[in-house]
Formats: sequence, C-alpha cells, structure tokens
Amino acid sequence: MKNVFHQQSNLPSEVPVMALRDTLLIPHSMLPLRIFEERYRQMLQHCLHQDRMFCVALVKRGVEEWQTVEDFHHVAGVGLIRVARANDDGTFLLVLQGLARVRLVNFLQHTPFPIAQIRELPAQVSNPVEADALGAKVIELCQSLQEKTTGVPEKIAREIAHMRNPGVLADVVTNTFIGDPFRRQNLLERAVVSDRLRLLIDYLQGELTRENGA
Repeated sequence: MKNVFHQQSNLPSEVPVMALRDTLLIPHSMLPLRIFEERYRQMLQHCLHQDRMFCVALVKRGVEEWQTVEDFHHVAGVGLIRVARANDDGTFLLVLQGLARVRLVNFLQHTPFPIAQIRELPAQVSNPVEADALGAKVIELCQSLQEKTTGVPEKIAREIAHMRNPGVLADVVTNTFIGDPFRRQNLLERAVVSDRLRLLIDYLQGELTRENGA
C-alpha cells in the first residue's frame, strides 16, 4: 500500500456519493465504514466495478434523514476503497483512503444513490513562509495536546512532528485532533492552506483550553 501521507490523487470525473451524519472523509486519512443500507450496498458494487472511489459528504446540521442533494454539503472528501470485506449478514466493512477535497458540481444520478461530477480543490499556498510558520505553531499545539490526552497513535504523532508539507499537516491534524464534524467540514472547505492552518490553530487552542480547565 502506498504511504497515505504521500498519495497522489488521480481522480475520475464522476463518482458516487455517500452522505452521512457526523462523518466525513479528510484527505490523507483512513476511514473505516460499515455498509448496511441497501442503496449503499448497490453503490459499493458499482464502485468495485469502476474506479473503487466514492465521496463521503456530511449531512447538514439539523437534517435527520437526508432526502435531496441539498441536504448535504457539496465540498467533500473523495476516497479510494483499500479494503472491502463482506460479512455473513450481507453488510460490508470498508477502509477508505482519503485522496483529495473536491466540490460536487453536478449530479448525474439521484437514486438509488447519488453520482456527481467532481472538481478537485487543490491546496493553494500563496505564501510558503507564512504557511511554514503556521504549520510550526500547529505542531507546537499538537505536542501540548498530546501531553494531556491519550489515544493518539505513536506513529501518527511522529508523522505530525516531522511533517514539512503544511497542507498535508493540516489535514492529518484535523483528522487526529478535531472531533466535531462541522468544524472538520469548515476545515475541509478551506483550499487556501494558510486559511486552513489559522482556523485549525483556533480550534486547537480551544481544545487545549478545555483540557487545561478539565
């Protein structure tokens, strides 16, 4: 398996979309999923016979059960199915590798599962010196949080400490330290890396304040 932190995206023009409450796919991360709804079982079969890719989109705040494509966010993570294992009860266990942030620009199919045309939102770095400085602050905050929390895998902690790509750093830290799905969505929507890092710093400082007050 190619290292998740150095995966280069090679995306199709259209992919199926899975819309979920409280769950979204961050680039440069792995997402385990259990597939049990019939429409998503059909989607999985479609994916396995095509590019093995689909998007995970976050259902909007306040929506209990999405009905139309307007019920979920249209900036999403697209991922590659790395593992697909069938269970005896007809469900599937997947491991999805996050490849890129994309915008869903046009829906070609709505039922039984959505299929959308996608446009990649590549990382934009207009000021590398600023991005590097913000990245260093993110690493500093992560190290402070690691001292106060448990559950961060040692391998991920080492990767974060030595990361030199500020865009990848922001995504990996988001996936590791930011639990609130709508904050994760806010970060996902920032294609400009410095903007993403500034927002991430705000969130990490809030997490650290809560840990210090606990």
